Amino acid sequence: MLEKLFHLNKLNTSVKTEVLAGITTFLTMSYIIFVNPALLSKTGMDASAVFVATCLAATIGSMAMGLIANYPLALAPGMGINAFFTFGIVMGMGLSWQQGLGAVFISGIFFFSLSVTKVRETLINSIPRTLKMGIAGGIGFFLAIIGLKTSGIVVDNPATLVGLGNLKDPKVLLAVFGILLTAGLYVRNITGSVIISILTITIISIATGLSEFNGVFSMPPSIAPTFMQLEIPDLFSVSTLALVVSLLLLDLFDTSGTLIAATERAGLVDKNGKLPRLKQTLLADSTSTMIGSFLGTSTVTTYTESMSGVLVGGRTGLTSVVVGICFLLALFLSPLAGTIPAYATSPALVFVACLMAPSLKDINWDDITDYAPSVITVITMPLTFSVVDGIGFGFISYTVIKLIAGRHKEVSLAMYLLTAIFLMKYSFL
Repeated sequence: MLEKLFHLNKLNTSVKTEVLAGITTFLTMSYIIFVNPALLSKTGMDASAVFVATCLAATIGSMAMGLIANYPLALAPGMGINAFFTFGIVMGMGLSWQQGLGAVFISGIFFFSLSVTKVRETLINSIPRTLKMGIAGGIGFFLAIIGLKTSGIVVDNPATLVGLGNLKDPKVLLAVFGILLTAGLYVRNITGSVIISILTITIISIATGLSEFNGVFSMPPSIAPTFMQLEIPDLFSVSTLALVVSLLLLDLFDTSGTLIAATERAGLVDKNGKLPRLKQTLLADSTSTMIGSFLGTSTVTTYTESMSGVLVGGRTGLTSVVVGICFLLALFLSPLAGTIPAYATSPALVFVACLMAPSLKDINWDDITDYAPSVITVITMPLTFSVVDGIGFGFISYTVIKLIAGRHKEVSLAMYLLTAIFLMKYSFL
């Protein structure tokens, strides 16, 4: 049965290798079951329900990818997008978390529609690579400032806007140690460096009396507080349109980047460098986002951590199915999720920011009309605490600078359209 489903022999792999790859991928991305509830609960969402939604969304998404597309790619609520949901959509734009889930659902519909046509490729190719790299780096810095703020390493300062936190506070010191520990373990190629760091900080915190131990295993809590609670926001609002476009672009960038990196490393592209079953892959991703919004979580996307499973031999969708089974079993860890303090998960945000920062080297630093908009994007995201504003400022500055420089032919029609959308957004504020 497994051979018929996943073509193991054709792809020169085995059940044992695929299972090992699936467990490896799960360990490298399992931190999301602790970080996602911690972030989304800041919007007023029930943390226990978000925990269940996160596990179920990751289970459904990963299994859909494995069974529909037969690729060793795992899905879960995306890092960066979940922070955008919390601090940008709900806290920034003033939408309720129910309306935020509605916006996620709409972006999933758009993504699904683009996935069955060639519009997706046209849209992605129309956005300059230098801006894509700036957006990736900007999201990294956005995650970093959230992690530093949540942990208390960075605090507000009336005179300078931000300042250094109290380094005598043991919780702050534990957060600093968590960042260093995660990076050190990662350098040593230790599988699950992020989750090991989270659990280590939690154990130290419990042992020193800084937090309470709530247990490890129990029956899964109720998902009712978030299940089917989404509300569709005003579709005729320019702000809503800009929001949906931003969510769509973020998901497209995340998915496309991971697809290219993981499948090339696994040798799954054809002789022309194209990816077979691309449509099925994108359909699995977009459908998972829509299902995730019904369950009660932010955008579900393909995880870069899938590379860890590919590196140990994962070549088929069986790897993804194993990841899905692991997330299903993780449903019984809700007491542990409630035990972990915020300063234990915040280092994960800073570490993910470090992994995203190298994208900045691929910005075209030889042409100021290219790198100036990218720098504006990178700076704007963390300082305005908004991914949407970062993308909007980046698109507008790119188009305007090119026009002033007399190089309007370098700007695609899609870029003009996206720039117009964001200009209308700021005009009607």
